[in-house]
Amino acid sequence: MTDVEQPIRTVRTLTDIDPRSWEHPADKAALAALRRIPVFDEVLRKVFGLFGEKPIRLSFQANAVRVGPRQFPDIHKVYRRVLRTLDSPEDYPLFVSQTPIVNAGAYGMNHPFIILNSGLIRLFDEREQTYLIGHELGHIMSGHVLYKTMTVLLVQLAQMGFPVVGIAARVVLMALLEWSRKAELSCDRAGILAVQEPEVALNAFMKLAGGGRADETDLNEFLVQADEYRESGDIADAVFKVLNLLGETHPFAVLRAAEARDWIEKGEYDRILRGEYARRTDDKTAYKEDLDEARRAYREDAKGLWEQFEGAAKKIREDFMAGLRHR
Repeated sequence: MTDVEQPIRTVRTLTDIDPRSWEHPADKAALAALRRIPVFDEVLRKVFGLFGEKPIRLSFQANAVRVGPRQFPDIHKVYRRVLRTLDSPEDYPLFVSQTPIVNAGAYGMNHPFIILNSGLIRLFDEREQTYLIGHELGHIMSGHVLYKTMTVLLVQLAQMGFPVVGIAARVVLMALLEWSRKAELSCDRAGILAVQEPEVALNAFMKLAGGGRADETDLNEFLVQADEYRESGDIADAVFKVLNLLGETHPFAVLRAAEARDWIEKGEYDRILRGEYARRTDDKTAYKEDLDEARRAYREDAKGLWEQFEGAAKKIREDFMAGLRHR
């Protein structure tokens, strides 16, 4: 049997799961920081005032085919399973768009929808499609789609030199991109919970990074590469890693793989499968604890970067003094 023909094994339905269960602390912290930008609400109103719900929806869906029992029926079956597994509150429209770019997205304002690129469904097998659709459904259930849509619109307006994208909007755009990258880490977890086979998600990251068939790639080698990227380098490397990401909506695939593996190894994935997760009917006062965790995560990131700066500065001083001694 081929990979596509293999049946999806039985998975646990995560009844009434609250998106907080999979949301990355850095996602919450970045979103809180974004909302504190003084001009954020003004830019949001201005951008969506130019377009409105219906034109935005039509612009995304005009060159796409809606998935259903008679259109992309295999994708439709996968989607139905994902909706059940994550106990989705709604059945959101799903579309396939013809493009070789391996990507997907969840968009909308009051009425979210998902678009899969045809290049992705040709590259991913059925299990990987399950992971990917779960990832996109995670964006909707976490309430990401409004800001995701705004990010895409601001990027496009900036590329066209549209007057609405002034200094204030560019500040908001950079903050949106920072948040967007963190939101991807949250929804990678949602995708893993949808497929309930962590290795499938890690293989998906490898395909997103380089494409390739199973006989051309090795997951262990890819994970070694991920560790090398995350841990190696001096301060110049750290700066360039930040600069390389500035215009990106997604983190690099190697970083996503490393973050997902960390989450799994910490036991969070297994705890959720055992039923130890936040529910939508729970008391929302626990959200304060989530924000505290988010702040701690950002402090850890900042501390790590500062330690890299200090280490690099010390090495520069030592090299300089050694050069003076040898003159």
